[in-house]
Amino acid sequence: MTTETRYHIHTFGCKVNTYDTGLLEARLSKVGFRIDPKDPEVYILNTCAVTGESTKEAQRWVRRIKVKNPFALVVVTGCAAQVDTDKFSSLAGVDLVVANSHKGQLDELIRKLQTGELKERVYKSNIFKKMDLEEGGGVENRHTRAFLKIQDGCNSFCTYCVIPFARGKSRSLSVDSLVRRVNELVSEGVKEVVLAGVHIGDYFDFDKMGSTCGLEGLIEQILKNTQIERLRTSSLEPVEITDRLMDLFKDERLCPHFHMSIQSACSKTLSDMKRNYGAEAVESCLERIAREVPQVFVGMDVITGFPGESPDHFQETYDRLKTLPWTKIHVFPYSERPGTYANRLPEKNTRQAILERARKLRELSWSRYAEKALSQVGTIKRVLTLKSEAGVCHGLSRDYWPVQLPELDSSVSAGTEINVQIQGFDHSQGDRKEGSLVGISEIDAFQ
Repeated sequence: MTTETRYHIHTFGCKVNTYDTGLLEARLSKVGFRIDPKDPEVYILNTCAVTGESTKEAQRWVRRIKVKNPFALVVVTGCAAQVDTDKFSSLAGVDLVVANSHKGQLDELIRKLQTGELKERVYKSNIFKKMDLEEGGGVENRHTRAFLKIQDGCNSFCTYCVIPFARGKSRSLSVDSLVRRVNELVSEGVKEVVLAGVHIGDYFDFDKMGSTCGLEGLIEQILKNTQIERLRTSSLEPVEITDRLMDLFKDERLCPHFHMSIQSACSKTLSDMKRNYGAEAVESCLERIAREVPQVFVGMDVITGFPGESPDHFQETYDRLKTLPWTKIHVFPYSERPGTYANRLPEKNTRQAILERARKLRELSWSRYAEKALSQVGTIKRVLTLKSEAGVCHGLSRDYWPVQLPELDSSVSAGTEINVQIQGFDHSQGDRKEGSLVGISEIDAFQ
């Protein structure tokens, strides 16, 4: 009989990593591992590599773990393990490095590490030869929400991006397997599924009639053939906002929430990034979303300080975004990544200039986010309850607003969708400059 091993996984980065963590947890539980975040024998870091800071954060975690628990095994996996391998293999305190190319063997490799059977400390191969896509991961928050990986990898090779080197070629799971998985999740009590991937707009399969099926076709099949109550997309590009996709948002189960990967609103910078659209496409897609989807939440990714982005180019992005409809900007100061074409571009910005531009965009984002939040006061939202702590219940509305309300009666468990009357906005969350809407359930409102 296999001895039980206590372990803990810390997940960095994107929704795809969250999916992968869920998959790892399922596999580890089958071979005698038990989650124990307080006293683990094995720490697994599922890393992100989207910026250089992401890798540094994971390195800091290794050092902290070894100070706290010097006898624990530390296993590094994920995207940073694939592209920044040497930074972990040379780091004292790392016992095993398992790149994305070998992530599917993680449970077996850890067992062999424990028994002293491993002859190597690093397991990595050419990620572009990896064609399989694991199924079954992604559940979080006590089975109330689940991230469903529909696609992995990317063929775009934007000049700033290391992710193709971390995740490999674009490849998709079948429509049938994804519909089947959503039905499994519904039977397990999941109320919301988030369609995740590195580039979900590149999703491609064939439907039951043998016709080609893109993202819109997949969404149609999930809405038609499952009883999922809330379906949400992840990052999309402006050119992926099609007539067919927009028409699907007439179904209230498809949540009114977009996360747009725009990166800049200056055509010159977008061209240098090798994005396949310009500033006009950014304008038209944001205006169309606001016009056609009521009460929509629009988040965006924007990079500041890309090589060759002059002060005037940045100002063009800033001025254009200031006039357009959106809710929140996720700002990424430009970071050099190994193997990317942007590393060879001239006219690099100073770190000071990059961070100053990031600060300006974050201030713009915070001002807009607070304005939009205050405009929600007095509305009624459908909120999915996620967890309770310190007398407060935390939830998420269909239009992606975090909501906090007084701890609910014990008869209302996590994973219940309730009507909430929004009464205010709490932004006392420190330097993150984010916040939550504050409300009470409709039942309490009428007492």
